[in-house]
Amino acid sequence: MTMLRDPSRKYAAFPQVPLPDRQWPSRTIAAPPRWLSTDLRDGNQAIVDPMDAVKKNRFFDLLVEIGVKEIEVGFPSAGATEFDFIQALVHSGRIPDDVTVQVLTQSREDLIRTSFASLDGARAAIVHLYNAVSPAWRDIVFRMSREEVREIAVAGAKVMRDEAGSRPGTDWHFQYSPETFSTAELDFSIEVCEAVMDVLAPTPERPIILNLPATVEAATPNVYADQIEYFCRNLPNRESAVISLHTHNDRGTGVAAAELGLMAGADRVEGCLFGNGERTGNCCLVTVALNLYTQGVDPGLDFSDIDRVIETVEYCNQIPVHQRHPYGGELVFTAFSGSHQDAIKKGFEAHGRQNDERWRVPYLPIDPADLGRNYEAVIRVNSQSGKGGFAWVLEQDQGLKLPKKMQADFSRQVQLMADELGRELNAADIWDVFRRTYHVQVRPKHFQLVDYEESRAADGTRVFAGTIEVGGRAQRVSGRGNGLISSVVATLKESFGVELEVCDYTEHALSTGSHARAAAYLECALPSGERVWGCGIDEDVATASVRAVLSAANGAVDRAES
Repeated sequence: MTMLRDPSRKYAAFPQVPLPDRQWPSRTIAAPPRWLSTDLRDGNQAIVDPMDAVKKNRFFDLLVEIGVKEIEVGFPSAGATEFDFIQALVHSGRIPDDVTVQVLTQSREDLIRTSFASLDGARAAIVHLYNAVSPAWRDIVFRMSREEVREIAVAGAKVMRDEAGSRPGTDWHFQYSPETFSTAELDFSIEVCEAVMDVLAPTPERPIILNLPATVEAATPNVYADQIEYFCRNLPNRESAVISLHTHNDRGTGVAAAELGLMAGADRVEGCLFGNGERTGNCCLVTVALNLYTQGVDPGLDFSDIDRVIETVEYCNQIPVHQRHPYGGELVFTAFSGSHQDAIKKGFEAHGRQNDERWRVPYLPIDPADLGRNYEAVIRVNSQSGKGGFAWVLEQDQGLKLPKKMQADFSRQVQLMADELGRELNAADIWDVFRRTYHVQVRPKHFQLVDYEESRAADGTRVFAGTIEVGGRAQRVSGRGNGLISSVVATLKESFGVELEVCDYTEHALSTGSHARAAAYLECALPSGERVWGCGIDEDVATASVRAVLSAANGAVDRAES
């Protein structure tokens, strides 16, 4: 078997919805939807080893903590394990007053009654009824007419109504799904939902939830949006219904379909954290929520510690969150490319200078700090990285703000190390090669400062007098110049024959407070025309500048010996 050269012989294009005056394309999502997590039901049935009670309870507590107010906790008629978990949860006292649990049931009388029994004692609950209505299911699976399929839904609704009436101690809410909605005739889905509403008699004050699932995603997300808008515009008594979305990801657009469905008039989104679900998964609630957040809309869900959320989800599902998963993946805020790193670094610098909180950092649609991520992982260095990458790492790890020309000088050493190791370089690697390249906080091969004094001569020049260790032997040396740096440069020439011409000098504090250290950077020209850089770090800025001159001198001797 091979792929067909003419797939139209086997597959047909999905039909368009007759909605020439569609309104959803010009709308924006200005408020969050109601959220329903189905991790404990739909997500649970999609993993190799279903969660035990310990994992389900841990997952439930996480959902409550992040702010989910409606949680589908299971399929109680599936077996004793599901039933017992739901009953134990209901009687545990762990369901907050503002959280409503939901269970799912097929439209069969015995299964519906079991579902109500599992919720016995609940303060409030949603019973979710469903039956498939699409032609493929009617013709192939059930071999039933439209009338017979509609009657299945109506019969189930009557049992729901009667069960709720016999259990007045619980605040009951009803949900109905015309399963396989996305591949069913729109007029028939509306017909079935209207028949269910006739039985359950919802009102605007106590609406029914009508869930319109893309059970198998079969078309582009704009088609699903058309279906939702058509349904909303043609459903009788629309004001008495909450329209809910349950998208799948068979075509890779489950999130997009949910977002366009909200634009088309829906009120509620069902899904799982990080998109777990059968086949290619359900709509990812994290992605939809944080997409809203990046548009200035509070989603009502709290992912301030997204790594802990991931830890719990991975433990309970035994499925890793992909490294590239939107917002949550380990690498989604990470840049290895040199051009990306440079843009991000400049974006952070500009953000630090601006007078408002508006987030405008290239390549980062959201501030990682809002999700509890630090900036250390934003830029990581490998053989593809540029000078902005390691400069960012040095600044974040050591506080060093290398001048641009020094970044270019150092980049050659970083590239050599990256090519030699053939792996990503971490902060310790970069700091190690920096110290060795510029003889910072290591015992240099040539010149090491022991101590010094600075004084002013009668003619106004500065005099450097100090002890410099050379090759393990301390020597007393001195020299004079217009300032401290020039006097050290003169000393090196007179005492050791090292000629340096200072071309550029910068310094900055590494921290604040009385014990703050300073970093000094020095660019020097050699008689050959070559340039060398030096760096010095000390609690005293003057001493840092002296160390920077000696650093450059060490580099000059290294060049001469190589």
